[in-house]
Amino acid sequence: MSEYKGIKGFQVQTRTEDPVPFAQAIADNPYAGTWSSGGDLNTARDSSQGGGTQTAGTFIGGSVANPPYQSALHENYNGTSWSENTDINTARRYSMTTGIQTASLLSGAGASTGNEVESWNGSAWTEVAEINTARGLSGRGGTYTASLISTGYLGPPGMTANVESWNGSTWTETTNVNTTRYAVAGGGTQTSNVIAGGYADGTGYVNNVESYNGSSWTEVTELNITRGYFAGDGSDNTNQLVFGGNNPAISALLANTESWDGSSWTEVNDLSVARGNGFGGAGSNTVNLAIGGTAASRSAATEEWAFTGIQPTDPAAGYANAITGDFYYNSTTGQFKQVNDGGAPIGTWASGGDMNRVATSRWSAGTQTAQIASAGGYAPGGRLALAELYDGTSWTEVNDLNEARSNEAGAGSGTPAAALTYGGNHPGFSTSTESWNGSSWTEVNDLNEGRRGLYGIGTSTATLAYAGQSGPGSTYSVNTESWNGSSWTETNNLNTGRAGGSGAGTVYTAALAVGGYANQALVEQWDGSSWTEVGDLNSGRGNQMGRAGTATSAIISGGNSPGTARMANTEFWNGTSWTEINDLSVARYGVSGQGGTSSAGIAYGGNNPSDTEIASTEEFTAADFQIKTVTTS
Repeated sequence: MSEYKGIKGFQVQTRTEDPVPFAQAIADNPYAGTWSSGGDLNTARDSSQGGGTQTAGTFIGGSVANPPYQSALHENYNGTSWSENTDINTARRYSMTTGIQTASLLSGAGASTGNEVESWNGSAWTEVAEINTARGLSGRGGTYTASLISTGYLGPPGMTANVESWNGSTWTETTNVNTTRYAVAGGGTQTSNVIAGGYADGTGYVNNVESYNGSSWTEVTELNITRGYFAGDGSDNTNQLVFGGNNPAISALLANTESWDGSSWTEVNDLSVARGNGFGGAGSNTVNLAIGGTAASRSAATEEWAFTGIQPTDPAAGYANAITGDFYYNSTTGQFKQVNDGGAPIGTWASGGDMNRVATSRWSAGTQTAQIASAGGYAPGGRLALAELYDGTSWTEVNDLNEARSNEAGAGSGTPAAALTYGGNHPGFSTSTESWNGSSWTEVNDLNEGRRGLYGIGTSTATLAYAGQSGPGSTYSVNTESWNGSSWTETNNLNTGRAGGSGAGTVYTAALAVGGYANQALVEQWDGSSWTEVGDLNSGRGNQMGRAGTATSAIISGGNSPGTARMANTEFWNGTSWTEINDLSVARYGVSGQGGTSSAGIAYGGNNPSDTEIASTEEFTAADFQIKTVTTS
């Protein structure tokens, strides 16, 4: 007897359109935020922190226009307007606010420093146990019964690395931060906290960021913009928004906003009005308040931050509406289709904006939508000092390097706001290092070994430079040098000398050395102390490739190898092995592009198959799944 299924078959779902891969969904609806105007404070002031949330915020104390300057004012925000509430007992500025609108703790500071603490229960302020170390301009986080304050200003001439924890009745000293500073931003909880930037003795404004897990502080990825006296807040050490601030080397007042997702800082839309001098932030990296501060003068303005679009970390299925293995009929196209597995190896290159100057072998740093490039070579034998910035759409010329250089120009680290370039051909083997502060280049301490075609990754204050050609012919270096923000130190060597390949990675403690002359398929991995040989490339190559991603998830593109004049090949590294994925649109060597991720890389410039320097830019976008048409006949 025949079964019903055998007679009738099985039902195939019908759709009017294909599901959208997550990467494409992000491109269609990018994760971006905007600031909008909120209600003004009743009294303009700066030098205080915000508390609470975007729709139930608080702003306490601060500095006002007239002597004695410090204020006892206490205002609450309902999402629309500010109302005055019961004053604190002791007027103060530079103090630290933790908790929510109906249950707050205000700690420390005064005219300059202090140790007084007051607790708010929703109706009255009560003086409670003092902090152990009087201070102001500190980091903060937590609730009014479980707070954390970190670092801070002690008054002339000092600052502290001290951290104290509050249990609702007493303050206890806990693990110090690594970098002593004050005028920081950030927030979180008592056991999951972030401090960012600030002013450090002997260093000035810094971009260092530290993350707290309840027992220890760990240095993590630096801010893109160095600053202090700025604002910010977040829910924990994986979720932060910082904005505004001061840094006279860049601008008297800043409007820049950065979002932290637990692994990297992303520049997002600026405040409507630049402000600094210490002001309030309240909320998370998705909803936040910017309160008061100094703009042209002390400000009463409030701005509200809200993200729109799809978060890059959201589950793909939530937006793709697709399950791997799904089989369906698209009634619009009249095709049967199947959803296949995705991941970083599935992706395509698309055209971006052309550079202003054709060249090959430029150094580069940044992300797919915020890139800086400089130096490079052009026929016959010319060297460039030119620098350009990319905003995800177009390239803009900015101030030149002090030293023109070419021929695998060297390596670069950092971001368009804070970068480092080093080495190259000038016309010999350069040791020159230059630092970029967002507007100009400054010569800083040289490499220990002059070389060209070297590899480099990291930030402007924590960089790894390695390999390179250091002499005539095949004099390939094994040297590795580490940059701490002021000088280079030699550390453990590579296993195999090489030049003209590519580095990959985002932090100087985890990097790849990929390909290059000597052994063009060889790959080594750096763990912060030593190099280990790992899986070879499928297509060995040198003469500089585009690169993006980390030491465990990276892509490299372009280059050339013996018998292959130019390559378009792109390969993906999953931490163990390399997989060939979709090619560049234009084969090229001497291609630039450093930073980004394995799912959002960039490649530009280089030398094409006609042996001509080019200016074109290509951008890589990975998909989380792919759709294949099924042939039914």
